[in-house]
Amino acid sequence: MSIQAFFYIVAVILLVLAALPIGTRGVSLALLGAAFALLAFSWDTITA
Repeated sequence: MSIQAFFYIVAVILLVLAALPIGTRGVSLALLGAAFALLAFSWDTITA
C-alpha cells in the first residue's frame, strides 16, 4: 500500500468520525480529515 493510499484511508476514517455525534475538544476531525485528503491528493506534486 502506498503512502498516498494510507493518507486517503486516514482521511476517510477522520471524516466518518467527524460525522458521528461525539464531542472532541480543541480539534476538528472534519478539518483534520480534509487536510489529510488534500495531502493525499497532492502527494504526487509534493514528492516530484
